[in-house]
Amino acid sequence: MKIAVLRETFPGERRVALVPAVVPQIQKLGTDTQPVEILVETGAGEAAGFTDDMYRERGVEVWDDRKSLLEKADVLLQVRTLGANQEAGRSDLDSFKRDQVLIGTADPLGAAGSIKELAEKNVTLFALELIPRITRAQSMDVLSSMATIAGYKAVIVAANHLPKLFPMLMTAAGTLTPAKVFVLGAGVAGLQAIATAKRLGAVAQAYDVRPVVKEQIESLGAKFVELNLDTGDTEDKGGYAKALTEEQQVKQREQLADIAAECDVCITTAAIPGRPSPLLITEDAVQRMAPGSVIVDLAAERGGNCELTEADQTVVKHGVTICGPTNLPSDAPQHASQMYAKNVATLLALLIKEGQLDIDLKDEVIRDTLAAKDGQVQNDRLRDMLGMEPLTKPAAEAPAEHIASGSNQ
Repeated sequence: MKIAVLRETFPGERRVALVPAVVPQIQKLGTDTQPVEILVETGAGEAAGFTDDMYRERGVEVWDDRKSLLEKADVLLQVRTLGANQEAGRSDLDSFKRDQVLIGTADPLGAAGSIKELAEKNVTLFALELIPRITRAQSMDVLSSMATIAGYKAVIVAANHLPKLFPMLMTAAGTLTPAKVFVLGAGVAGLQAIATAKRLGAVAQAYDVRPVVKEQIESLGAKFVELNLDTGDTEDKGGYAKALTEEQQVKQREQLADIAAECDVCITTAAIPGRPSPLLITEDAVQRMAPGSVIVDLAAERGGNCELTEADQTVVKHGVTICGPTNLPSDAPQHASQMYAKNVATLLALLIKEGQLDIDLKDEVIRDTLAAKDGQVQNDRLRDMLGMEPLTKPAAEAPAEHIASGSNQ
């Protein structure tokens, strides 16, 4: 079996799907008679700090011809496949082989049409955003890994733009008061943002529509903000926040504006999979913030939690700096690639038995992550989005233990 790692073609993407240190974990999936060979496209890891020679030292063959690499590989590993790479990713479509396995992020809930295109090419696609949120799949959860990076980097971005320091400092020139940081959304990214802000010495508080996360927020030393809202059941079975009613949203925005007005930094992370980001910070709220304040909107890719956010831009509106990054993990490509590669290698351990592919649809992780196979879109949610009838699938052998750890953003 040959597994190929492709160089990313999405503009500005610096991550790589497999790092040299994780190569042995995948090689061990083979046998003497059925070895697993790994091929890497020339320069695939350079932007993340991994040279071609570092791969060669691990027994990896480096290829400089992308087309021939695509022809040779049984399994392709990418960070961004078509869907998550809508323009440049299309150039590989005609080179995919029938039944070739493609593993990567594909934005399936936002670009279901691209999943259909891949299915029509008879590609077997595993879209990593579809990894089920169950206990045994945590080690494969790419979204959580990347959200960890994004939450950390968001605070660093805010600190760079804020015209004051984060910690309290007592100096001969007087005492500097600590910055006040307000985090909206306490999923993986939000919790990491809280922890990072506290490590830098800021006074942190956080809000989430799900009361269940209060203990997690307080365990990090931040204050849990409670709004006067009758939200009831605000979490779905996967641990994601549900959308509020329009009346609830209006009241929510009014109360959040009062809190934001007293803070130096707002980091917004609220996202609902497959839907536009909920509006939390209105233009009126921005106007009430002190000049020099900073908003970092991690939901910018789907419209943003702030009304004035511009995706991939840093703008100043009403004296407030508003940052709308959409790919912060790429700004820490070495560690982001390390985490991504480990997630992928763990998934491959489920898919490869004795050096051969074994796509067992009785396994919940494999079944739920499989987006396309045998010329068909496989995931029922995607089929519904595309107006297709559901496919009949084998039931899981046993019920899984679900976790509720918040939004991936």
